[in-house]
Formats: sequence, structure tokens, C-alpha cells
Amino acid sequence: MSSSSRVVEIEVVVADGGARKAAEGEKQPDPVVNVYSAAAYGDLERLRRFVELDGGGASLAVPDGNGYHALQWAALNNYPHVALYIIEHGGDVNAEDNSQQTALHWAAVRGATATADVLLENGARLEAADVNGYRAVHVAVQYGQTTFLHHIVSKYGADFEALDNDGRSSLHWAAYKGNADTIRLLLFMDANQVRQDKNGCTPLHWAVIRGSLEVCTLLVHAGTKQELTLRDRGGFTPLQLAADKGQRHLSNILSNATKVSFGDKYCSGRLGKVGYAPILFSYLVILMILFLKSIVFASDFSRITAAVGLWSWAAISLALASQVVFYRVSRNTPGYIKTNTEGLDPKELLMGIDLSSSTFTGSWSQLCPTCKIVRPVRSKHCPICKQCVEQFDHHCPWISNCVGKRNKWDFLVFLCMGIATTLLGAAVGFHRLWTEPIILSSSESWTHFMVTKHPGAVLFMFMDIFLLTGALILTVAQAVM
Repeated sequence: MSSSSRVVEIEVVVADGGARKAAEGEKQPDPVVNVYSAAAYGDLERLRRFVELDGGGASLAVPDGNGYHALQWAALNNYPHVALYIIEHGGDVNAEDNSQQTALHWAAVRGATATADVLLENGARLEAADVNGYRAVHVAVQYGQTTFLHHIVSKYGADFEALDNDGRSSLHWAAYKGNADTIRLLLFMDANQVRQDKNGCTPLHWAVIRGSLEVCTLLVHAGTKQELTLRDRGGFTPLQLAADKGQRHLSNILSNATKVSFGDKYCSGRLGKVGYAPILFSYLVILMILFLKSIVFASDFSRITAAVGLWSWAAISLALASQVVFYRVSRNTPGYIKTNTEGLDPKELLMGIDLSSSTFTGSWSQLCPTCKIVRPVRSKHCPICKQCVEQFDHHCPWISNCVGKRNKWDFLVFLCMGIATTLLGAAVGFHRLWTEPIILSSSESWTHFMVTKHPGAVLFMFMDIFLLTGALILTVAQAVM
């Protein structure tokens, strides 16, 4: 964003700035010399002396040489008791500096919610804007103060959709700054994702410009096709912008999202819900038929022995049991968390978030902008199922379901049974092929003979080993996660 759009940088006073040198024996001058430094350091006693006791008394309504007010310094460093004293002794709660920023703007820089409460309860203008059109919500977003933003929106009704002089909302700034937590909160409140600023940029454009992979993913998952197709003043869509900047990973995400959006009517309905489960089910059925027809009851093999027959029926029994477990793991809920989206206003939902509850651990990643809930730790939102899942592991297309708290053990049992079944099947098949009497011509190999004489058995072995390899890979991946 242009330099004219930057938030005015505010000097931060560190209360123990000279402590180290003083400890080394160097005499340091007293940093508290007037009402402004007293407010900055939170020294209420010295502030009282300057205002009430010293001759003449210092005015709390007059700015310092740089145009900054004592109340702004108290707000920046979050001294609510000092702020209240200043207000009660003549300080203007809406006093502006040279850039027209108020104490509330400065409180937003550090996320000083306690001081913000003092200011707002004593008449501070919530929607006061500086020379750039920045309000407290913009400043909070620019400095990544998500908790402060949540506080002034939920408690005081701050307008998070307000625009600055360049037509940018809080969501534009959060995307530009790469603040994923703030993005989650704003999306939870249904912030407008398609609004374009004076440059024609949406929040997604700004996320691409900054190359923020996490923010782009959040915006894409929470958005629609419209955000993917909007063009800025240069004529670029977010995808074209990513490609132009050589951002390969972002280009892949946006390209895949565009394809999914284009096929929503085909992929998000019943077909999308079905996934690959019917393919796997059909594969397993074909494998069982091949095993029975080409291995166990094959007319071109010698009569099966009792021991081999016993192992064969053990494999069939395991295969049937695997189908039952397959059905369970595909159909049972993985641990979907109930959503709060039915008929409730986002602001009501926002006010219902209890930041002190045991569910909320202080991570804004627990906030799901789609399901409108504070989800438990280790829970995630599945963009395919469009629901949050407890102890989410992954979405498995082969079972057309997520793997989570309630079906993860069924999934592991299914994989283990699949491995046992395919191993037994492969052992029986190999034994039948290896022990079969053969008569080879001088130019014929054993492999060629088996392919031509027992094609069904060879096909079974190929399909069985292919399935065994996939099951082993999945099991190892599941075990290490």
C-alpha cells in the first residue's frame, strides 16, 4: 500500500529503558520530568504533583511539543488509572494530535482494552477518524491486536466494515498485514470479502500481493467464486496477480479453488459427498470374486489342499469383515461439532464467545468463521465436509469421510484388516501359482506361461499387491501422525 496509507508510527516509551545503565553505575537523568512522561510511565503520584501541587499546576489539556497529549501516552502504555485521572482533571478524552489521532487510536496500537474501556465510558468517540480515515478498528488490525478488535466490536459495536480514505476496510488491512487471526475474527463476523478499494483490490488481492499463504487459504475457503474472478484496476484477478509475481504455491491454491468453484454444482452435491468410496468398494468386490473364481475354485489349477483351503476361507472371512468395518468408518460421524449458524446474527455469536472459558485457550485459530463456533483444541474445519471435526486427522477420499475422534480407531482397524486380508490373499495366490505343475517350451518363460495359462490369477495378484501397497502406506502415515 502507498506510503500515504500507512498508519502513523507512534513512539513507544519503555518503562525500564535506563535500568540497565543505572545498574552499571551510570547515573541516569530522571525520565519523568513533566505530565507527558509521567503519563507515559504510569507514575500517578508524580503526575498528581505536576498537576495539583507544583506552583501553577500543569494543564492536562495542552499537547507537548510534538502535538501529543498526556492522555495518548497513558493510553498507549495501558495505564487506565492514569487515563481516568487525566480525564477527571481536565484532559479532553477526544483530544487529537497533529494527525487527528485520539487516545483511542493509541490504545489500539498496544491492544490496551482496559484503557479503552475508560476512554469509551467517559465519552470517547468510537468512530473517530484520523487524517487517513483510520478508525480504532483499522489501527487495531494494522498492529495485529485481535483481542482489542473483538472487544470494541462485541462490547461497543464498533463498525468493522468502516472504510478509510482509500476505501479499505479492516479486512483489507488484515489481509495486507498477513494477520491470520484477525482474518478469522473478521470472517467470523461476516466481513465483506468482495469489497474493492480505490485500486480495485479485494482483501484477496492484498493477501496475494503480500504473498501470505495462510491468509489466502483462509479467504479462499471462506469465500465464493466471485472473489476469485474480480479484477483490480490493472485488470488482474488474484490468480493472475499471483502468477505475475511468480508465487507458485499461491497460484496452485487459487487455480484449484477456481476449478472447484466452477464445478460446485457437480462436486458439492451428492457426487461430492460420495467421493471414492464406491470405487474402493467395487475394487474390493472384484478382488473377492477374482480370488474365489481364479484362485480357490479355478478349474485350471490342481485340486486345492485342506490347509490352503483353510487359509483361503480365512482370507474371505477377513475380507467380509473388512467390508463391514469399511461401511462403519464411511458412514459413522467422525466427530462433527454442532454449528451455531442457525438463525443467529454474527454479532450475537461474537458476543457469545467467552474468552475466559476452558474451551478457548487463547488461540484465535480455534475460531471457525464457517461454523461460527469456538472449537476445542485439535479440532479443525474440513473444507470438503464443510464442518468442524473433533481431533481432526485428515479427510480420506477413499472412505468419503473425515478421520476424527469417533472413527479414527475404526479407520486404523480397517487398514490393519485390509493388510491382513491382502497378505493372506497374496500368500494363497502365490502358493497356487508356484506349486502348479508346468511344462515350459524352450523359448517360454515361467511368467509368460502363468500370464497365458492363468490370467485371472495373475490379475488378482497384481490387484492384491497394489491394494496391499496402498494400505501399508496409509497405515504408516496414520501411525506417525
